[in-house]
Amino acid sequence: MRSLTGALLLITSAVFAQQNTTPQRTSIETTKRSIRQDVPMTNSIRKAFAAGTRDFSGKPGPAYWQLETDYTIQASIDPATQVITGTEKILVHNNSKDDLKTIVLRLDHNVFRPEVPRGFSTPAETTEGMVVSSIKVAGSEIGQKAMKGLNRTIATITLSEPIKAGSTAEVEIAWQTKLPGGKNGVGHRMTQRFDDKLFQPTQWFPRLAKYDDLRGWETSPYLGPSEFYNNFGKFDVRITVPGGWIVSGTGVLQNPEQVLTETARKRLATVLNSNDEITIVGEDEAGAGKATAAGDKLTWHFVADKVNDFAWATAGNFVWKATRATIPGKGSIPIHMVYLPERAKLFEKAGAITRHALEFYSALWTPYAFPQLTLQDGPSAGMEYPMVINSNQGAADHETAHQWWPMVVGNNETRYAWMDEGFNQYMNILSAADSKGVAYNLNGLGQRYGQLSGDEEEAPLMWSANDAANGYRFQTYGKTPLMLSMLGGIVGDEAVIKAMKEYAQVWAFKHPSPWDYMFFMNNALGQNLDWFWYYWLFTTDSVNGSIKDVKASKGKTIVTVHQAGEMPSPVVLQVEFEAEGPAIKAPANAKMTDANTAVITWPVSVWFNGSRTFDAELNFGKRKIKKITLDPNGRFPDADTKDNVWPR
Repeated sequence: MRSLTGALLLITSAVFAQQNTTPQRTSIETTKRSIRQDVPMTNSIRKAFAAGTRDFSGKPGPAYWQLETDYTIQASIDPATQVITGTEKILVHNNSKDDLKTIVLRLDHNVFRPEVPRGFSTPAETTEGMVVSSIKVAGSEIGQKAMKGLNRTIATITLSEPIKAGSTAEVEIAWQTKLPGGKNGVGHRMTQRFDDKLFQPTQWFPRLAKYDDLRGWETSPYLGPSEFYNNFGKFDVRITVPGGWIVSGTGVLQNPEQVLTETARKRLATVLNSNDEITIVGEDEAGAGKATAAGDKLTWHFVADKVNDFAWATAGNFVWKATRATIPGKGSIPIHMVYLPERAKLFEKAGAITRHALEFYSALWTPYAFPQLTLQDGPSAGMEYPMVINSNQGAADHETAHQWWPMVVGNNETRYAWMDEGFNQYMNILSAADSKGVAYNLNGLGQRYGQLSGDEEEAPLMWSANDAANGYRFQTYGKTPLMLSMLGGIVGDEAVIKAMKEYAQVWAFKHPSPWDYMFFMNNALGQNLDWFWYYWLFTTDSVNGSIKDVKASKGKTIVTVHQAGEMPSPVVLQVEFEAEGPAIKAPANAKMTDANTAVITWPVSVWFNGSRTFDAELNFGKRKIKKITLDPNGRFPDADTKDNVWPR
């Protein structure tokens, strides 16, 4: 006998089947769409809102805090073994509301170990990685059982006594690492030396991972392509190298009298006097007593404050040249360039390009925050660190721009690389135009995304960059300028730049999330753009607009605009009139761009009812219309622009 429960289920199913009259989908394009007008609020941002560290203003909340770390490092390099040996003390300022029962270390050089997971990067050679020989916290040695992951890029240390909220604690670490070299490296940072002649160490010391109000410890592994998220603090670093070897790096050299010749010091004193390029150490001045002070070994001492990393380079035959940049509101700072003599052609324009970049971006966003900038030659010719870019003239503009993000605005590059590389690509467009003395042009960029949208390789911008796989490069670098092109098409490019400038000022030396950026821009631009952020950041949708029909009705022209995609956009029509005829009477939502051309706009809200078509009414009087173009500036993603023009 059938059970009563079974009978009830059958009856319920039958009733539901009768009520569910929605027909099955039979076409690719639906007749209606649901326009989302808010952005998802994940658990991490909800937590921050609840704690008062962030809010809908997009500015740091009243309870905002951030961990800070001060490093004192002593390191030496042996060119014969290519090994750096070092000790460090990390003073951890626990400004959070939490007692830290564990600490997390980033041991990035373990990516060079053969058994460690990697993305699309291949080390030039495999090594033992970051070999940690001892760790002490608050003076107490940490036992092996309390340390997990020392053979991985993320290590967790369990503390016997927590670091109390609001307190400080000192972490001491002894370690060594070999720098990989050779011809087989694939990807940035995978080759860190030219044989035993030049060393370009990066991520070269154990770092305390970022701890923030969103997720606590950032534990994303270092896989190679995706970059970093670090604490701000002070670095006091001493690096011992053979005599005659020049060392460049983050910060300001503290002991020039001990490591430089008198001649070099005198030359350095003239750098800020003009835009001339000054040779500090020439090609014919190699060796101890010529390139540097005399001595078998010399220790170079650098100090940098309010920075989130430290990088350096050294070689026995560096040419060292310097020039200056004049920072608006700040004055002159030196630009240093160190490179191998045989690579001099790669640096012929580097000083001028870097000067322009520093001055232009200082005016565009905020004045350059640091006392100097150094370009370092080496196998990585496109990578950035505070006050240091591993670059020649080829990437000098791009890498200089990184001094604003993430070196000042501390984005989480591991997860949200679009807030770093993407913003950078956008500002590079502006800088390139300025360097040529022409106006920037963002037309066409937003529209171009329609040709890319829908590729299954593409990860949405809000997908963690660390996990973007084949879509990493477009997600990280390519998409954001297209997004900001569309935003400029809605509110105006100058309004976007002004809002970004304010954002850079508010979040200087802090750590914004994507939600902070979205809500800040909404407020700065004076409108709720959540619909815009949702489609660009959380989806891979496009607009795909077209002109479906044009009809005359009662002395007016009705243009039927269609959007086949899921992303909405304002309706922007360029209307061109015959040269002769009655006077043109522009309606309130139209602007005459010349005597016979008007651009007329309807807000994105015309789509919020879910319709895919909108009848745009043109009422300019009786002048005959010659041509109508949808999205004339190419700002809205569109796969096929041939159907944007009437007559066809």
